[in-house]
Amino acid sequence: MRRRRYVHAVGALGIAGVSGCLGGDESRPNTDAAGGTETERGEASGSGERDIVLATATTAYDTGLLDALHEDFTARFGIRVKTLVQGTGAALRTAADGDADVVIAHAREAEDEFLRAGHGINRRDLMHNDFLVVGPESDPAGVKSVGNDPLAAVQTIAESESLFLSRGDDSGTHRREQTLWERSPATPSGRWYQATGDGMGDTLRQASRRGAYTLVDRGTFRVYGDSITLDSFVEGPLGGGPESLRNDYGIIPTNPARHDVDYPSAMAYVGFLTGRTGQEIIRTFGDSTLFVPDALGDAPAFDQYGPVADDA
Repeated sequence: MRRRRYVHAVGALGIAGVSGCLGGDESRPNTDAAGGTETERGEASGSGERDIVLATATTAYDTGLLDALHEDFTARFGIRVKTLVQGTGAALRTAADGDADVVIAHAREAEDEFLRAGHGINRRDLMHNDFLVVGPESDPAGVKSVGNDPLAAVQTIAESESLFLSRGDDSGTHRREQTLWERSPATPSGRWYQATGDGMGDTLRQASRRGAYTLVDRGTFRVYGDSITLDSFVEGPLGGGPESLRNDYGIIPTNPARHDVDYPSAMAYVGFLTGRTGQEIIRTFGDSTLFVPDALGDAPAFDQYGPVADDA
């Protein structure tokens, strides 16, 4: 029952917000000492006798989408969702330790490693948006001139030594940013390249305050758009840009053969998010589309359930 003790220990810390993800935003919970957060949803609709623990990427949480999904899920199933908000790497490690029943991540390579190690089963495609390269309105690096070319954008930033803030937290966003640098001729080093170690919301705020460039998912950028002074210079496929900036989210139950988890409740949660009601909530959430639902289709996509086969 180590997972339950872990969750109870987290709750005993008197959590009230998410550090790193949202800075000092009092409308969100604060960070606990274990590096994640726990929030309880839908208390009014159920007796509280059942709950599951979700470890989730910060970008899925920062937009407020999970609040909307969990309210409806709890009302229908009487199961509360306790949410640990972390970068994708940390969220997968939490589930691999058996401290979460289900995980939402957005880094397929890391998800595949998690599945191959036997920590998760029955993965499902959930939704997608895309990544943007954003920066100060003055555009000191001249990124606007490269069009929707992310590799040229990071090269231009490096050559001009304009300040770039990396999340540096092994999140899905950080992993995609690292891929861009690896594929470009530029090297991210020097005083102009700095890691925040924070979630997406707080990194955006820092970039706005310091006049820096960064990589961000479209959903979080739109949610924070009115409170920051950053422009979008390079966009992914939803803005007519390259597929290399597509940002896919998966949902994975933790393997009950490996860990002490509530697999039936986790699968009810997965079924709700990937079913018609959950997918409609995702499609209509926000003033404009923040995420595109991916779970429903005319033909089953069997390659979503397990790790993608190695090229070898």
